[in-house]
Formats: sequence, structure tokens, C-alpha cells
Amino acid sequence: MAKILIIDDERAIRRALREILEFEGFEIDEAENGKEGVDKAKSRLYEIIFCDIKMPLMDGMEVLDELIKTKVETPLIMISGHGNIDTAVQAIKKGAFDFIEKPLDLNRILVTIRNAKDKNSLVEQTNQLKTTVKRFKGSSIIGETEGIIHIKEMIEKVAPSDARVLITGENGTGKELVARSLHDNSNRRKMPFVEVNCAAIPSELIESELFGHEKGAFTSAVKDKKGKFELATGGTLFLDEIGDMSASAQAKVLRALQENVIQRVGGERDVKVDCRVLAATNKDLRKEIAEGRFREDLYHRLAVILIHVPSLNQRRDDIPVLAEHFLSMVCAEHGVARKSFTDDALLALQQTDWSGNIRELRNIVERMVILCGEKITGNDVKLFANPKAQ
Repeated sequence: MAKILIIDDERAIRRALREILEFEGFEIDEAENGKEGVDKAKSRLYEIIFCDIKMPLMDGMEVLDELIKTKVETPLIMISGHGNIDTAVQAIKKGAFDFIEKPLDLNRILVTIRNAKDKNSLVEQTNQLKTTVKRFKGSSIIGETEGIIHIKEMIEKVAPSDARVLITGENGTGKELVARSLHDNSNRRKMPFVEVNCAAIPSELIESELFGHEKGAFTSAVKDKKGKFELATGGTLFLDEIGDMSASAQAKVLRALQENVIQRVGGERDVKVDCRVLAATNKDLRKEIAEGRFREDLYHRLAVILIHVPSLNQRRDDIPVLAEHFLSMVCAEHGVARKSFTDDALLALQQTDWSGNIRELRNIVERMVILCGEKITGNDVKLFANPKAQ
């Protein structure tokens, strides 16, 4: 349910708009002047704001300026009974989403709201893409060993469905890349891919990160915030290192998976969510269940499909093609001429023990690109792939 703020000094206008929008299923908040409206817009989470232009204390243009200055991204729809073309053009140029003249037309209001919601969705998707585009630039599941072929076949079969997938494997094996490939080959690929690293977020903050919070829920909650479940609505939520999730968060995730609803921290209202959940872990969850650290019912909710990613030591035949791939990527990133591996360098890479898996291989290739000559030799690999030699 979209939450809308109406800023207008005329009570009759606020009441009329409220009745119309509540009938259409929106949740409404009001402010009787510009200053009150700005305070609410800064501290609470709204999807759309309607703002009158002529108001005491702070007029609509000043409200628009202040919200832009403080980087409030909520679409602002200006309304006025004294409007003209010049005023509308000025408002749009400053950053207003739209301009509607009084008396307000119901159809125009509803069309504008629909367009504003579409804009919100695009902004959220763009923000998510910005956070992942560098990480996944030039990435794909590379390799032709038996284990990798099996993973590619599983992705082809499973991706079009909404089945939940649990991805297991050691750190650095590429579990996140498998999750991303499942999303990119799914019917949700045009919607957000939202990642949460459960191990990197303190236990006291994980619930706020996943489910969002209401203003005042805790000391630093100065405004409403959407959680990852809401941000991933329509798309995919990837819960990385889920084996490190706190017990209380596990219980709430289980409810979200069972009922497709969440509650923000400090809130009482159920929020419907619609996202496909993928999870990954480097732990043996069966062992974690036996030792009382992970919920068995949550495990069965998550593990509809199981995909295990082999370690790099288990797929040594893929090392040459992976090394060449990373070599091309790293040389391009650093703006240096394409270097090359000698045959003995590729053999030495295959004979190395990769405790850090693919992530370690990429780091070693980058180190050799920076420190070695045009041709990377077996001796270079022995020197720079062995931490004790540094």
C-alpha cells in the first residue's frame, strides 16, 4: 500500500484528496503548511507527495527547493488554484514530478500517481544496478568441468521458476555469481536483484536491514526505511551467508516465506512482499541444525533446490581458462597492454593450492599484472602465488 503525503493549508482540499485516495486504497498523511510538510517528508517514508504552491510559512516552491537540497527522492506533485504555464514550467524545471491545477481531476490524479510509482520502481532498480554492475562486469560462469556443467544445467532448469534455491560451497567459489545467473535467466530479470550479506551486518541491525523500520523504532531511526524484502518486491532477494543469521531474524524470515508478509521494526502493520528468495552459505546447515544454531523449518523452506559450487581445487582443469579471463579483465581495468601467461605459468597455477578459491585466483592474477613483465612465467606464479614468499 503506497503512503502519500498531502501538504495543503486548505483543510477542505486535504479532506477531499484524502477521501479520494483512501477509497483507492492508499495510506494518507497530512501537513497543513510547508514547514510541517518538509519535516514529515524528511523523517518518514512516502512514495508520493502532493504539495500546494500558495501556503503560509513556506510555499510549495520553497518546499520543493528544500526537499531537493536534502536529497529526498520522493516524487513531488505540485497543485495550485492559481497556476499558469510559467508556474508549471518553473516547478518541473526545478525537479517537481508533475503539476496539477485545481479543481483536481480524479482521472488525472490517478494517472499521475501511477506514473510516479513507476518512477519510484525505476529509481530503486537503477540504485541496485549501480551497486552490482562493477562487481559483475564481464562476469559469467566460466568452466567446462563436470561440476560446472551440472550447475549450468541446473540454472537452465530452475531459473524460470520461482522455486527457492540454497547455494552451498566454500568462500570465494562463486555462489553469488550462481545466484545472479538464476536471477538473470528468470522471469524477474527486469526487476531488482537485492543482496544481503547476513555475516557482514551486526545481529542487532539485521532485522532492520531485512524488514525496514519505522521512525523512532530505535535511537538512530530518524525516518521510515524500507527493508530489503520490500526493495526486492517483484525481483530476487539473495541472502548470502544465511548460516550466520540470528535466531530472531530466522523466525521473521520464516514467517515472510510462509505468508509473504513482513512487519517493519517498530511497526504493527503487515506489508505484503513478492520476491523470490535465494540463499547461500559456506556452512553445513545440517550440522548447524543439530547443534541448535539454525532452524530446521527455515532450512526446508529455503532448500527447495540445492546447488553446490565446487572448490577451485576440485575443478583444476578450469584454472587456465579462468586465469586468462581474469587476465583480460584486470589488464583492461588497469589500462595496461594485454599480458600473457607462459605454458609453465598456467601449469603452476593448476598445481597451486587455492584455499581462497576463485576470489584468490583473481587477486593473484591482478598482483602479477601489476608486478610482472609482459609475459607471466611459472617462476612468477611460484613467487607471487605463495604468501610466504612475499
